[in-house]
Amino acid sequence: MRNLKRALAALFVLLLAAVVLFFVLENQQPVALMLFGWSAPELPAAVPVLCALVLGLAVGPLLGAYGVQRSKRKIRASARQAVLSGN
Repeated sequence: MRNLKRALAALFVLLLAAVVLFFVLENQQPVALMLFGWSAPELPAAVPVLCALVLGLAVGPLLGAYGVQRSKRKIRASARQAVLSGN
């Protein structure tokens, strides 16, 4: 069973890599982005999209972890309050 999971994970990673490679090869036309008057150099269209994807993949779990920690703190505080009030 463990080998099957590893094989499926490897297959998924290879499929994902193939999709990313196909996306990059299909989106080679240059684009220039502007944000608040700042103009980025012209890059292939796939570069900003993949950068946004990687940034989102990094920021998403960090925000999720922050939310979990905040919820744990609230639960601990309310449990502490319940113990102190004798309920």
